[in-house]
Amino acid sequence: MVERINIDPNICHGKPVIKGTRVLVSNILSELSLGKSFDEIIENYPNITKEDIEAALNFGSYLSNYETFPYDVKTP
Repeated sequence: MVERINIDPNICHGKPVIKGTRVLVSNILSELSLGKSFDEIIENYPNITKEDIEAALNFGSYLSNYETFPYDVKTP
């Protein structure tokens, strides 16, 4: 996973991207949340692969396991 994700303060303000691209992990996750298939995402970002999309999903899953979040989470 980590070998496909790059975090560099000089690229996209330090936001996680697919290595070798400026495709934000958050953009991939947003497209998936809208129900787009891997093939549809690759049509929009032809310089990424299915493995890159899987790495973005794994990275998002990894981050969701942190104990703190950068914003207030309201519970009912």
